[in-house]
Amino acid sequence: MIIIGIILVLLGWLLGISLLYTIGAILLVIGVILLVLGSIGRPVGGRRYWF
Repeated sequence: MIIIGIILVLLGWLLGISLLYTIGAILLVIGVILLVLGSIGRPVGGRRYWF
């Protein structure tokens, strides 16, 4: 999710499409929040591990 967010932010910035930039920024923030929650051991979505 973080990688897709970065790609969309870059595409939105390079192409001048604000919608892509906004969606990418939202995905990037959500991805970082999930990464932090998962790294501190807090279960995300009711599951502690995703494998």
